[in-house]
Amino acid sequence: MLAPLFGTPSPASAQSRPWYQSDFTATEFGERRARVFDAIGSQAIAIVQGASGLPGFSVFRQSNDFYYLCGVESAHAYLLLNGRSRTATLYLPRRDPARERSEGPILSVEDSVLLRQLTGVNRVRPLEAMAEDLVGADLLRPPAMTLFTPLAPMETGNDSRDELLAAQVRAAGDPWDGRPSREAHFAQLVRTRFPQLDVRDLSPTLDAMRTIKSPSEIALIREATRIAGLGIIEAMRSTKPGVYEYQLDAAAKYVFHLNGARGDGYASIIAGGTNAFMGHYFRKSDLLRNGDLVLMDYAPDYRYYTSDVTRIWPVNGTFTPAQTALYEYIVAYRDALFRHVRPGVTADEVLDRAAADMRTYLEGKTFASPAHRRAVDEGLRFRGHFQHPVGMAVHDVGRVRGVPLKPGMVFTIDPMIWIPEEQLYIRIEDVALVTADGVENLSGFVPSRIADVQRTIAESGVVQAFPPAPAAGRRPEPRQPEPRR
Repeated sequence: MLAPLFGTPSPASAQSRPWYQSDFTATEFGERRARVFDAIGSQAIAIVQGASGLPGFSVFRQSNDFYYLCGVESAHAYLLLNGRSRTATLYLPRRDPARERSEGPILSVEDSVLLRQLTGVNRVRPLEAMAEDLVGADLLRPPAMTLFTPLAPMETGNDSRDELLAAQVRAAGDPWDGRPSREAHFAQLVRTRFPQLDVRDLSPTLDAMRTIKSPSEIALIREATRIAGLGIIEAMRSTKPGVYEYQLDAAAKYVFHLNGARGDGYASIIAGGTNAFMGHYFRKSDLLRNGDLVLMDYAPDYRYYTSDVTRIWPVNGTFTPAQTALYEYIVAYRDALFRHVRPGVTADEVLDRAAADMRTYLEGKTFASPAHRRAVDEGLRFRGHFQHPVGMAVHDVGRVRGVPLKPGMVFTIDPMIWIPEEQLYIRIEDVALVTADGVENLSGFVPSRIADVQRTIAESGVVQAFPPAPAAGRRPEPRQPEPRR
């Protein structure tokens, strides 16, 4: 049993589960660190910092890169990888008994025996020993060692690299803010305290490693996708004219947490009518209206992995003829893209071949207006139907565009069209796993054929089974709004 090694709670109050992840073995973490050693060479070290503690009552979540290399979920932790000796040292804060009495056991430096067993690192040391170890291990003697550390923004939850970089740009443009990133601050501290070290970016190495998912990672992404799909299915069932967008969010969240998710993989996009035209609409405050479509894009944070699934469906449960023609085009495009994904081909080849298939599909097809036909024709030239990697982040790190596809890559297939004249945006999104001989659609079970979608909407949902109580003194909203003109 692991609990006695912690020593803080009494046996009667101790939690029954270990305070460490169980999805990856020490062997797998060791193999990942060995790839870092191979990448940096024998005249370099790497330091990866974990996430800092959070204020207030927020639940701590470790940074993705740190978790990827050792799985430890303690705040203010550091991992030093010595390329010369090919050894790994984990630095952690000392035990805080008062905090553990309030929150429960937290892995700390006093758990060094257990941590070496769980993570496979060579040593566990207190935080204050890291500077001492840099000098004491002769890492600063000539020839100068190179120090690699991630310089890309740290992912710590429902965030992705692209959004974090955009936030840094916004902060830099604020004359009353302009703070350096935590990564930049750490790199500057290293340069100031140890000018002998040549500081370089470890992010490209870790990004490349994270691009190819291991079987253990694929199992987690598969489960995150299953939960995402179940949440979207429950939202379909709960859709009726007069329901609020945020109520579909609540239906999916219930399913996510019921199935073991910690929270959101990203903020849900639930957009009725013209709200969908904004692409990343997050407010979720509008009523769903008869005659409109509603788009939902949502997935959970499940044990540090997520998914990315999107569906669009009619609020009243029945596609109109005009909606049917556009929607069937999108589904056919999804199928064409999946048809050409396999190891060795590139995203551009997949896009070119799928577009050729869709030109054949469009022969003899009619649409409700010239604007609709123009949109589908423009869709043949659009290159964004083959989208981004998925893994520890929804817009995961690494490259799947411009490189030959390899088994273990996971990314989204995301056909979409815009009709500006009607502020109409239509897309669906599925998660593709490249296998040894082809591709698997991890989200293929989520209804996408019109008959399946309409059948699901006709079922009873949790929002109707447990309707919200009206606020005191507030007149209930009308349940059957008129369709938009």
